[in-house]
Parts: sequence; C-alpha cells; structure tokens
Amino acid sequence: MENCIFIPANDKRIKYIGRVAVSADGAGMYWAGSSAEFCLKGTALSAVIRNRRCYGKNSIGVVIDGAESKFDLPDGGEDAEIIIAEGLSEGEHRISLFKRQGACHAMTIVGFYVRGELLEVALPERRMEFFGDSVTTGEVAEAIEYVGKSDPEWNDAIYDNSRRSYSFQTARNLGAVCHCTAQGGIAVFDGTGYFHAPDYIGMESAYDKLCYFPEGEGGVTKWDFSRFTPHVAVIAIGQNDPHREGKPDNNIYDAEYRRKWKDGYKAILSDLMEKYPRAQFILITTLLMHDPEWDRAIDEIAAEMNSDRVRHFLFTRNGAATPGHPRTPEHVEMAEELTAFISSLGDKVWRD
Repeated sequence: MENCIFIPANDKRIKYIGRVAVSADGAGMYWAGSSAEFCLKGTALSAVIRNRRCYGKNSIGVVIDGAESKFDLPDGGEDAEIIIAEGLSEGEHRISLFKRQGACHAMTIVGFYVRGELLEVALPERRMEFFGDSVTTGEVAEAIEYVGKSDPEWNDAIYDNSRRSYSFQTARNLGAVCHCTAQGGIAVFDGTGYFHAPDYIGMESAYDKLCYFPEGEGGVTKWDFSRFTPHVAVIAIGQNDPHREGKPDNNIYDAEYRRKWKDGYKAILSDLMEKYPRAQFILITTLLMHDPEWDRAIDEIAAEMNSDRVRHFLFTRNGAATPGHPRTPEHVEMAEELTAFISSLGDKVWRD
C-alpha cells in the first residue's frame, strides 16, 4: 500500500494475548486465539505474515471496531503482505488480529504497514486461561446449519473460529484477557486422543509449551509461566481420552486405568496450581456427547485435590447436547452458564 510506514511486530505499542514468541524476527503464534492488539489512528492497515501450513485451509481473524472478518493465508512459508483494511474513516480504530485455528498451522507476524499512527491499547486486568481440546478452540463452530448434528463431512478447518468458542466468549463476558492453551483432539496422555497422528501428543507434553508441536517454526519450545498468571484457570480435558489408535479404547470403568488417568490429570493440575498459587481452577467437559463416567472421574479428582481452589462444574446439557462439535449458539449457551458460575464465586477470584 502507498504512503504507509512499516511497524515491526516487536513494537512496544502492540500488545499480545496468548503464548506468543515475540522477538526482532516477528511474533510467533501457535495456540488458537493468540492475538495482536493495538489501536490505529489512520485509514489503512496491512499485515506481513509468514505462514507455516500443516493441514487444512488456514486463515486469520481480524476485528476492527467490533466488526469481525477473516483473511486466507498463503501456504508457502514465505513473508506475504495481506491487506487488512483500506479507506477507514479518520480517527482511532481498535484492532485485533487473532489466530482462528490451532495446530493446522503456525504463523509469524513479521509486522504491519500502516497509513497513520499506531497507538497502544489497555488490556483488561482480569486474566483467564483455558486448557482443553477442540471445543475450547472453537473448531467447526461456524457451521451454524449443523447445530445439534454431526460435523459436515468436509470442512478442512474453514469453520474453525477460536473467537466463537465458549472460552473467549466467557472471558469477554467477564471482562478478562483469555489465554487459550487448547488443541483439537488432545487427551491427557501422549499416545492417546487424536492430536498429531501417528505420534500422538497429549496435554502432559503440551501444557507447559510455547510451541507445542514439532512442525512449528523453531520446533517445540518451553513456555515461561512467569509471563502470565491467570486469576481463573479452566481445564476441559476428557473428551478424547478414550481413544488409542489400533488398540482397545481406554476404559474409564477399569479401576487400574481410572487410577492412572486421574493421576495423570492431577499431575498437570497440581503443577499448574503450584505455578498459579492464587488461581481458582474449574474442571469441566462440554456439551459434546460423551460417556458421563468421565465426568464422575473428574468429580473424584476435584474431591481428591481437597482444595477450595478446585471446583467441578457441569453444564445443564453436559455431554448430551450434540454428536458433533458445538456451534456458535451452543458456545453461547456454555459461555452464559460458565459466566454465571464464575460470577457466583464473587469478586475475590479476581484479586492478585
């Protein structure tokens, strides 16, 4: 675009939400919902993005003054300029550029071309983090015509939208920043679930990572937990855990496996409780149909943790609403119920 200036991604006026690797080379994004936040006092904006495709059709989401749109990303791994907006009205515009999808791609924001001036924005003081699977990342959420039905046979990630997920909707309802440490298909243990076949990666190997899959630029990297401490952490794992490729499904009714699974879940939870010593933890599954015995095992986990910082929450239609991924209206339903539950805990949960 003409008459524009280049702003590198590590400019201090740009605020990042999520586990983002910010350096002089750009801002690397891996987890769904990671975003760049700023204000543009000007009329035009483009983004220079380097996209590393793993599968599916990749796109980014953009919100300008509350209006959401999406832009397709190239596959080649080369720097590409994407025109976000031209002919904006004079004045200030609130901008959010966010990662709609999970590990189907990794992307690096190299910088922005702007016609005008970049301004810093203030982020909410309340902080939330969601650990979960595809429902938490908003996979297939935009397939509105499939409410209460199985997923469309072909979607190629085009209906994925992290911003539509109950996680981000709940955070917006509560006026909080949201980190989404979630990935479609993930289970507690490596070798189970559906994520990253045939070398399945579990939450036990992902929850403490910045880049959590080897195809990301630079490979798997650790996360520095000192960079973000939530007031409320939601853990939504258990949907994919029965699956083991080529073997009988994991049986939550089997006493030995049940003990093993709960111990693995509690190991993650205990480590997070140590890293977030004042956070409130809420354990959930979602409206996606599943055996309620997994919820009973989670209820046991909450009791065995014996802490007033750990609670188990069930939605009204928990595990019984839809055979496919929840769509936007069902995410609204979950967000409203979870918002009401967290609000019932009082303002004390938001104290540092």
